[in-house]
Amino acid sequence: MGLSSSTVYKCLEKKTLILGFEIIDIFLLSFLLCLLNFLFSASAYKLFYTFGPTLIAGAFLRAMKQGKADGYLMHWLRYHLTPGIYRAFLRTSQTNQLLKLKARIAP
Repeated sequence: MGLSSSTVYKCLEKKTLILGFEIIDIFLLSFLLCLLNFLFSASAYKLFYTFGPTLIAGAFLRAMKQGKADGYLMHWLRYHLTPGIYRAFLRTSQTNQLLKLKARIAP
């Protein structure tokens, strides 16, 4: 009985790219294409109104992400969509109002 072996790939951490775009970029561009197709479906120039802005957005996205780290778009969106300040407790003005309210209620 011989020793069984399997191939081990050396690029396990390599990102999956489709035409040079990451998966999140492809989802963003396809969402834009679907939205524009929905909005301009009855137009006579549907082809130009849907594929034109999508191709321009793809070129802009490619140029903007040139030299940036992997997952740049996802981190950028997360940075701009989350609140700027996290608090463990209420602000002092809100805490003071609650204490005054409790003082009025309790004799």
